[in-house]
Amino acid sequence: MPYVNIQITREGVTPEQKAELIAGVTNLLKNVLGKNPATTVVVIDEVETDNWGIGGMPVLAYRAAQALRESKS
Repeated sequence: MPYVNIQITREGVTPEQKAELIAGVTNLLKNVLGKNPATTVVVIDEVETDNWGIGGMPVLAYRAAQALRESKS
């Protein structure tokens, strides 16, 4: 019984997008590993952006720094 945990930042992901993620991951496991979709569990956790960090910074600060770098290129 595969268990997949998807963690994303809480930023307005729609129920339709979540359903598409669940279906896509389930189909991927079926197609690649031959896993039974009926026993495949997919959980989506939405994490507040102030609880998510990348490169030693909160995600929003990281994104701002990346945008600044890109605007200078």
